[in-house]
Amino acid sequence: MRVLIVEDNDRLAKLMAEGLQRRGFSCDIAGNLTDADSAMDGAAYDAIILDLGLPDGDGVDWLGARRRAQHVAPALIVTARGALEDRVAGLDGGADDYVVKPIEIEELAARVRALLRRPGPRAQTVIEIGALSFDTAARAARYEGNEIDLSRREADLLELLMRRAGTVVRRGAIEDALYSFNEPVTPNAVEAAMSRLRRKLDEAGAGGKLNTIRGIGYMLRETA
Repeated sequence: MRVLIVEDNDRLAKLMAEGLQRRGFSCDIAGNLTDADSAMDGAAYDAIILDLGLPDGDGVDWLGARRRAQHVAPALIVTARGALEDRVAGLDGGADDYVVKPIEIEELAARVRALLRRPGPRAQTVIEIGALSFDTAARAARYEGNEIDLSRREADLLELLMRRAGTVVRRGAIEDALYSFNEPVTPNAVEAAMSRLRRKLDEAGAGGKLNTIRGIGYMLRETA
């Protein structure tokens, strides 16, 4: 699950990102609304953590504009503004949840997970390709009912491939989806992650589903 943290306090943003990454999330950080727009134009996010008092505008106004354009994931406002009128304005302005700083990382992660469980226009919770299934909320994969033990990165990779099953996913798109903007990526990182995932699918009996399209990318076959 990929999360965009829109927060101008660099130390706080890094603490949130590090805490969420330890709990299975991939995080990008935007220190202002302009950077947030650029991030969202270049990547798909499962959730947004949004501060309100940002250097180039108000988070509620930005969120409302993104909502009207239908270009925003579920949003959790995390702010120092705790007055009732601020909470009401935030929720009425398009936020799915609203909490007042400070917040413990365990609660933050739980609230993000709760957002992803809510019904709405987001993609379905469980993706199924034949006997292979992936629960996007529990981050659990199964083949013919048997669970496949995946790391966080392998789970993110499988979800991406299953959402685009039957089509070629280019290497660059995989790299963008798996690694945050400030995370160093080795030249063979995607290939190594793909190799590990293919081995685990083979061990589970789903061999032949994952194909390499040489020089272009990878494709998960809808039928093995």
